[in-house]
Amino acid sequence: MEDVKVDGRVERGEQTRRQILRRAAEIASVEGLEGLSIGRLAGELEVSKSGVFAHFGSKEELQLSTVRAAAAIFVQQVVEPALTEPPGLARLERLLDGWLAYSENRTFPGGCFFYAVQAEFDARPGRVRDAIAGYGREWNSYVRETVAAIPGITDPDQLAFELVAFLEMANAQSVLHDDPDAYSRARVAVRARLAQAGTAASTARR
Repeated sequence: MEDVKVDGRVERGEQTRRQILRRAAEIASVEGLEGLSIGRLAGELEVSKSGVFAHFGSKEELQLSTVRAAAAIFVQQVVEPALTEPPGLARLERLLDGWLAYSENRTFPGGCFFYAVQAEFDARPGRVRDAIAGYGREWNSYVRETVAAIPGITDPDQLAFELVAFLEMANAQSVLHDDPDAYSRARVAVRARLAQAGTAASTARR
């Protein structure tokens, strides 16, 4: 019976932690990671400050945990659905469409979480910057690997760079200028660039 009570407390603690981190990621996508505070999260979620502090211990740990939580949500919404497609063009298209939907549907109110927080820490060495930069490298590498799996693509690094740029521009235009057409323009740009790359690949194979 005591084990059941302990398990219940652990589960409630994990649920509270998930709620805290979800709200923290939402705030950070709009106000940045420096906008987070244990007191604010405790007040908004109606939990004790000591309870929030017990989960993280410091503001830096709260920021790091928020970055990790946002990355897990990104993988769930963008990367995992793409993996249901076979390697090649279908997987790449699903991946890019998933990213645009993730931003357009406001998974986080400030658009792409990582686009929102990277400028805040790009010139500030430390663990938080390292975490943000690390996830950025992983994403860019994954796009590049997905592009490289398409037969005939001669410069996957360049194509991946251009495709990511289309995504980030759509996010920036939508968030800063409240432009709802930015995503449709990005989709047109992505399709055109992939068609161009496919034509070039076909020509190269002849």
